[in-house]
Amino acid sequence: MIAAMHAAYPAISLRRLCALTGTGRTWYYTHPSADETALRDTALRAAIEAIALAFSGYGYRRVTHALRREGWAVNHKRVLRVMREEALLCQLRRRFVVTTVSSHALRTYPNLAVGLSLRGPDQLWVADLTYIRLPTTFVYLAAILDAWSRRCIGWRLARTLETTLPLTALEHALAVRQPRPGLIHHSDRGVQYASAVYTERLAEVGAQISMSATGNPYDNAKVESFFKTLKCEEVYLQHYQTFQEAETNIGRFIEDVYNAKRLHSSLGYRPPIEFEAIHAGLCLATQELTLLPVRF
Repeated sequence: MIAAMHAAYPAISLRRLCALTGTGRTWYYTHPSADETALRDTALRAAIEAIALAFSGYGYRRVTHALRREGWAVNHKRVLRVMREEALLCQLRRRFVVTTVSSHALRTYPNLAVGLSLRGPDQLWVADLTYIRLPTTFVYLAAILDAWSRRCIGWRLARTLETTLPLTALEHALAVRQPRPGLIHHSDRGVQYASAVYTERLAEVGAQISMSATGNPYDNAKVESFFKTLKCEEVYLQHYQTFQEAETNIGRFIEDVYNAKRLHSSLGYRPPIEFEAIHAGLCLATQELTLLPVRF
């Protein structure tokens, strides 16, 4: 009301208008007008829509944290209400399909990941395979994640499920991370991961081999969660027509979206690359402090 009166009678000062209407100037300056509120609500809805469309698997809590990172002071209840009104809560779901063949005579290994306390990168890697549907066939994706940061550090898409598929993903991860001996590599008991060529390569770099229990896909939950995110937020939305199209788009999603932008609740709503960078900075700062001269 005061804003409208001031616009109609610009010669009257705001101090005088507040006095005439019995309104404190502090209240006026801290309470936006109806027009300002409407503009802010419109901008907020646009920001929510942009985040929800960019990350279609985000629920209202992740959207809230993403907004706060952009400078919005908003609570999750308001975000939930807007997302409901704008029909932005729809999530795609697909039936779980088992692709692991563990009925083989190859050597298997005990589960070393159970109860493991992770304190930094390259302590535990988790690996698995999944399928991607094309119009007339299937292609297969092998991926390796650092279990501590959830970062996808190695991946490979191929037309068959031969051992060269996960082995190439492993070589990718080794080239990127160059881990020290002692790393634990965890997978299911599939024939690809139990094969001699794969286990020998792990032994060459000093990695310990760990495998899930038979017939339990949830024993490797972190990589299963990664596949669910990949499919719901990328694969199911694209309808790839060719192998090359699938490879290009999946690679872009992994490197540019999942690793670099997507917020992970288990990481304090940070992307994996940012989470690792913060940890590396803290470690460097700690090392520098230990090198400072001590005065008595």
